[in-house]
Amino acid sequence: MVGMEFQDVVRRRRMVRRFTDEPVPPQAVDRMLRNAVRAPNAGFTQGWAFVVLDTPDGVARFWSATSPRAVAGAGADGVGAAGGAGEGDPGAAAEAGAAAEAAGGARENRWLTGMRTAPVVVVVLTSREAYLRRYAEDDKARASAQAAGDGDAPWDVPYWHVDAGMASLLMLQTAVDEGLGACFFGVPPGQVEALREAFEVPDEFLVTGVVAVGHAADPAPREGAGGPGAGASPSGGSPTRRPRRPLEHVVHRGGW
Repeated sequence: MVGMEFQDVVRRRRMVRRFTDEPVPPQAVDRMLRNAVRAPNAGFTQGWAFVVLDTPDGVARFWSATSPRAVAGAGADGVGAAGGAGEGDPGAAAEAGAAAEAAGGARENRWLTGMRTAPVVVVVLTSREAYLRRYAEDDKARASAQAAGDGDAPWDVPYWHVDAGMASLLMLQTAVDEGLGACFFGVPPGQVEALREAFEVPDEFLVTGVVAVGHAADPAPREGAGGPGAGASPSGGSPTRRPRRPLEHVVHRGGW
């Protein structure tokens, strides 16, 4: 396809939370990944990795591992997280299991229901250890030691996540350029280990976030349709509730 003007890509990018069942061309996903690894990264460390799930089975396994319901039912002996109090009492165990399932079901909100329609999910990973190894190399070691002082890393900012975030943004923008929709979201800490186990993620890698990709089910909002919150998704999202801050409120030229 013919690419958009860059400014159009920036303007049209939004977090899409519901998708059609139209398949995503594999070449579009490949292009997203090729652009992702062009992102700037400290020391050209390239400490990122991407788990691409583009089959119905793979996507279903992702949601099974990371959805609140999966966590609610992850207690010992299949009873659920709330099952300990009724140990040894089948009736109490069944009640606790039902309560856990109900709690998980309550969290199956509109966001999760919509996100589950994405035909492609890309888990974005990063390695802190890769950055520490890179900045121990000869061409970086002196600057690293001077900056680190007594600490074990030369940065106050976790650039391994910053760089993976930049790669994620390039994926989001490429999706727009491909005529697709995408959404970046995080994995709650309590669900990370289930994700690791499901996809055999090495211990070295941390989960920065996830990019869901597909054809947007909701039409793009008309510019300015929501007043101060223009750019809001019809499926709901923060821009529907918060206006975009004016540039003069966030830009300080020459100092604060």
